[in-house]
Amino acid sequence: MLDPNELFSLLSDSTRLRCIMLLQKKGELCVCELCEVLDCIQPKISRHIALMRKSGLVSHERKGQWIHYSIHPDLPDWVKAIIQTVCINLAEEEPFYSDIKRVGLIDDGICKKG
Repeated sequence: MLDPNELFSLLSDSTRLRCIMLLQKKGELCVCELCEVLDCIQPKISRHIALMRKSGLVSHERKGQWIHYSIHPDLPDWVKAIIQTVCINLAEEEPFYSDIKRVGLIDDGICKKG
């Protein structure tokens, strides 16, 4: 499973850290929602999500035609504690503060937009 070097390497990238912060806050999101909030293109977000999935940091669940991602529920306690601490301490820093505000405004139907 995830070792400390891999975790910190994953979290050292700002896009992946922003994704983790949003997943921690919202619980689950699909790639299109992450793209909307982070104002990034789909291939970039998908690439980052794939790295986090491969490491076991995030899990996925298919809901209809969409795949929803969340922080893996079976992570070791030390990983959960690090994620929680990082999220608490960065929640009021930019760009995380703006991301969290935007994710709060997400319409659950965002992926269905044409």
